[in-house]
Amino acid sequence: MAEIEIKVPPVGESITEVTIGSWFKKEGDFVKLDEVICGLDSDKATFELAAESEGILHIKAQEGDTIAIGDVIATIETGSAAKAESAGEPEKKEAPAAAESTPAPAPAPAQGSANVVEMKVPVVGESISEVTIASWTKKDGDTVQLDEIICELESDKATFELPAEASGILRHAAAQGDTLAIGEVIARIEAGAAPAQTSIQKAADSSAATVKSAPESHAAGGVTPLAANILAEKGISPSEVKGTGAGGKITRDDALNASKTTAPAAAAQPAAATPTAAQPAAQADARGQRREKMSALRRTIARRLVSVKNETAMLTTFNEVDMKPIMDLRNKFKDKFKEKYEVGLGFMSFFTKAATVALRDFPAVNAYIDGDDILYNDFCDVSIAVSTPRGLVVPVIRSAEKLSFAEIEKEIIRLATRARDGKLGIDEMTGGTFTITNGGVFGSMLSTPIINAPQSAILGMHNIVERPVVVNGEIVIRPVMYVALSYDHRIIDGKDSVSFLVRIKQILEDPARLLFDL
Repeated sequence: MAEIEIKVPPVGESITEVTIGSWFKKEGDFVKLDEVICGLDSDKATFELAAESEGILHIKAQEGDTIAIGDVIATIETGSAAKAESAGEPEKKEAPAAAESTPAPAPAPAQGSANVVEMKVPVVGESISEVTIASWTKKDGDTVQLDEIICELESDKATFELPAEASGILRHAAAQGDTLAIGEVIARIEAGAAPAQTSIQKAADSSAATVKSAPESHAAGGVTPLAANILAEKGISPSEVKGTGAGGKITRDDALNASKTTAPAAAAQPAAATPTAAQPAAQADARGQRREKMSALRRTIARRLVSVKNETAMLTTFNEVDMKPIMDLRNKFKDKFKEKYEVGLGFMSFFTKAATVALRDFPAVNAYIDGDDILYNDFCDVSIAVSTPRGLVVPVIRSAEKLSFAEIEKEIIRLATRARDGKLGIDEMTGGTFTITNGGVFGSMLSTPIINAPQSAILGMHNIVERPVVVNGEIVIRPVMYVALSYDHRIIDGKDSVSFLVRIKQILEDPARLLFDL
């Protein structure tokens, strides 16, 4: 007999240990290949551990124990089929008799010989260690084809689709809304296990459901998976939304623009037929209240922001910038600039160029902590915060220090458009070294922005307001913007943070410095 050791597998880049939540099999039980034997908990997610062979299970750690990655959690004694049969498997030998008397289960042998393909959460980005299941586009037990989209996954940076890795019967290993670590099993596909009768029956049921719902629904053309998830979060039925896509399909924009105005109207009709005794109660409850489930992206953003606040020594320093020199420069050249480069000259390109110069002078602001080391970057990948209907995302302008004003403006427009359309890729969201956020577009006068981990600093822009200031001993009215720098005090000293912000102020109040690299 041989023994196979079952070790705790790697479940995420930053996870070093797990806790045994519960054993699904007992000591001495016979287990089959890929059968789930226990549930493990980490600080990020809960996942299942499957048997790596069939045989007798011997448990090496108990429920509640904390085990390091790579430690042995159990062993499986192989070559013990006789023991398994004597321990409680004889019932399965009666199955042929039942099969003889009932001809219907004839396809069962095909299912038993099916090859099970495990689908795991793929690696989707350098700093992403977990994802959330936004929606299942295929139900448990559905027949799927190779490369057919089975679900949508959300990270704190983007939403992406997961295609089937084989054709067969889909078995969910996690529910919608669950958070899974990279490499964790999300589903299993029983390849070659799709009985023809089941597929035909499902097709017939689906067809009947479509025919039945078509007359009473605007969604006769269907609904995209992303739109369905958005509608579910709003508590709106697809039948209440008119699709503008091909064939009347409900698109993402339709779902985002949908409101629950039609639902109360429909509910009002039966209410009119109810006894008048119910009317006083309705009048007494005149104040409205609604509950909406937090989206997976919003939950992830919330969790990461709290994590940054708890895990960094964050501090914010402020300064003010006289915006008149930049505004005069823009007014003088904006028409010629747009005529030549086919893009407007905005404030963000000035701030981005100023930041790249200041980051070169103060490299600690462009660095981040990696364990016990500090990693310095010789390039400036500037992240630009963009507000979208689904939440805040932060796409990255690569090597911003090498780009011209026009190139920066074009890249900002491209990334912002892709962000609002929900088309940003993971590569466009990861790897930034410094972030700029502009709350001024919404009217913010002053704020303390939160660091975009693992970066060490973020620059906050605000609205421009005419204020009285003293220039050369005289009080004058100038357009002034307050700027804020939030930074991790573990890596950036107060002197460097204040000096960095002063450098930004100097460049913006005298933009000619950019021309001469001063």
